[in-house]
Amino acid sequence: MAEVNWHRMPALAALRAFEATARSGGFSAAARQLNVTHAAVAQQVRALEDALGVPLVWRDGRALRLTPEGEKLGSALNAGFALMQEGLTALTAEARQRPLTVTLPPAFAAEWLMPRLARFWKRHPDISLSLLPDHRVVDLQHSGVAMGIRFGDGHWPGVRAEFLTAAPQVVVGAPELLGGRSSLTLAEMTALPWVRERDWPEQLDWLKSIGLQPEALRFTEFPNEELALSAVREGLGLHLE
Repeated sequence: MAEVNWHRMPALAALRAFEATARSGGFSAAARQLNVTHAAVAQQVRALEDALGVPLVWRDGRALRLTPEGEKLGSALNAGFALMQEGLTALTAEARQRPLTVTLPPAFAAEWLMPRLARFWKRHPDISLSLLPDHRVVDLQHSGVAMGIRFGDGHWPGVRAEFLTAAPQVVVGAPELLGGRSSLTLAEMTALPWVRERDWPEQLDWLKSIGLQPEALRFTEFPNEELALSAVREGLGLHLE
């Protein structure tokens, strides 16, 4: 890759103004293309001539012709800007083809998102999704993940959060562990063992919100929700679901 000496490079605005002038054949046409005034284009071209030390256009009343140096520079700039546009177009097309990566809790993915995916793709057939079902909170700014769906109050620094839907949580347990009770007091829930998935910080926040103290609870941790629910069915503890 060739090194560019930016210290010797004229102002980009001047190069753009001259390229448009050379391609369109005049200051007025270039001004319309660039959405600026005729005087602004003429001023940029004069500044470029001063910077290069050579005349680029001949002015004869309202007529304007390129000098031989102007012809060469106009062709070079046109080719250069066209190459830049080609590279940018290819880059944005590649970005559009990449799937939208979303991290979200596994249970939410299975119970809420999956039943709605067919409807989403029917409305947005051009959007590809890559789902990452995981309780772990991902750093969206440095992980390459575009979006996260999490339980919480929406106050997370460094990201923009929008409310999606309410997600009521319930405490579940095996019948033999509950002993026929349909409800438990905070003291009873504190006295019983608990089952939880590892790397799910929102669970602890929810327990605090109902008055429990997570540090006072006896947890058995499992690496995923499937194992945690199996443990709950076996009566090993209460679980937030």
